[in-house]
Amino acid sequence: MTSTIVTAAMLAIGDELLSGRTKDKNIGHLADVLLLSGIDLKEVRIVADEQDAIVDALNALRKRYTYVFTSGGIGPTHDDITADAVSAAFGLPCEHDAEAMRLLAEMYKRREMEFTEARQRMARMPRGARHIANPVSTAPGFIVENVYVMAGVPQVFQAMLDNVLPELQKGSHLLTRSLPCPYGEGDIGTLLGAIQKAHPETSIGSYPKYDGQRFSTELVVRARDEAKLDAAAKAISDMIRVLDAARAGSNPGPEA
Repeated sequence: MTSTIVTAAMLAIGDELLSGRTKDKNIGHLADVLLLSGIDLKEVRIVADEQDAIVDALNALRKRYTYVFTSGGIGPTHDDITADAVSAAFGLPCEHDAEAMRLLAEMYKRREMEFTEARQRMARMPRGARHIANPVSTAPGFIVENVYVMAGVPQVFQAMLDNVLPELQKGSHLLTRSLPCPYGEGDIGTLLGAIQKAHPETSIGSYPKYDGQRFSTELVVRARDEAKLDAAAKAISDMIRVLDAARAGSNPGPEA
């Protein structure tokens, strides 16, 4: 069975995210949507409204992953510099896009509002960029090569994402299986590491739990091939049985 692996990264942009003033809602939504499409979200970075930081992060991510999705920084204010930064990353001029200008001018005319210079900033994008339709507030996002530039407002981000999903390459879906383990990570760490090494085409996650009296662990196996998933899950079940037997042998019953 051949698996198609499609990867993605997210670059969230904005001083307000780093200061804690705004709580990000877009990362989780993107992760959920990409998972359903068989696309692995491999990395998320949050950077300030600083052009050099955005350019450096974007250039690193776009070379490493199939897709890069950005959020934030394409509004009308002076600190909305994402369009400038993306243009700089690709070595393209940043200019007012004619079609974006038309869409925004018509929208503001309908609303009987002035199409100010600040509002015109929302029509700026790298030369030759493709639009991402914005059914919520009109101002489009844009696409340059494998980079999808979208608004930071969650409602707008989600609407834009819905519009680009149909054109994305879909990957093989990741299969998962959860196995409860009554032992803490300290008891199973070495054994679990050996199982992971023996099953390199799976990913085994370990999530500790504490009920107030003792530790346990939820073990989650992920793979794109069901046979490989089954093999790793069996190895974990066997490990738990061995530990159960050892625990039973070290706890003799009451005296006769």
